Amino acid sequence: MQTKSTAQSEWNIDAWLVEDNDRFRRNIKELIDESPGMSCELAVASCEDALAALDSRAAPDIVLMDIGLPGLDGIQGITKVKAIAPSVQVIMLTAFDDNEKIFQAICAGASGYLLKSASPDDIMRSLREILKGGAPVNAQIARKVLDMFAEMASPKGNYGLTSVEKEILQQLVEGKPKKQIAFERGVSFHTVDTHLRNIYVKLQVHSRSGAVAKALKERLL
Repeated sequence: MQTKSTAQSEWNIDAWLVEDNDRFRRNIKELIDESPGMSCELAVASCEDALAALDSRAAPDIVLMDIGLPGLDGIQGITKVKAIAPSVQVIMLTAFDDNEKIFQAICAGASGYLLKSASPDDIMRSLREILKGGAPVNAQIARKVLDMFAEMASPKGNYGLTSVEKEILQQLVEGKPKKQIAFERGVSFHTVDTHLRNIYVKLQVHSRSGAVAKALKERLL
């Protein structure tokens, strides 16, 4: 990856766009290119294309990233972009406003979170704000972030998890697949599956990511 001068002016902003909706991508690219002191040197439909460009081109100042992308999703994309170019500021520009997506994006390293319904002025203001040390979010997302922090500060919920279920939940948080959990515990894959179903029911979630997000947000471990 090539490097870019750190002497960055707010009037010389290079923003890349990762968005799979062709019309929306064109509109946002035009909006950036027509704004004084800004340019969108790369507008692609997938994280894979953006990552390939990072291997051969100077990193941008900002990446505007959708979440619901084909292949690698936007949250996975944040992690990989930051691993290659830690100084790049990533703003999520997405239709998703649910707490789990917001929490996952922030944990992955997003510096801002905007909804696609944001006005053109708000989007352009956010691009300049982020390079001044700001963390652009609209009022709706800011409220959700505050609510999440309030939940994290509240006492741990009592979901009736057994000691074994807590141990398996910890292994999920550590990113271990079910087969590895079964091997480490000396039990069958089906036994782990049964424990996971019980954990999901008790935590009132429907997926592994939901269980992990709840365990982290509510400090269950």
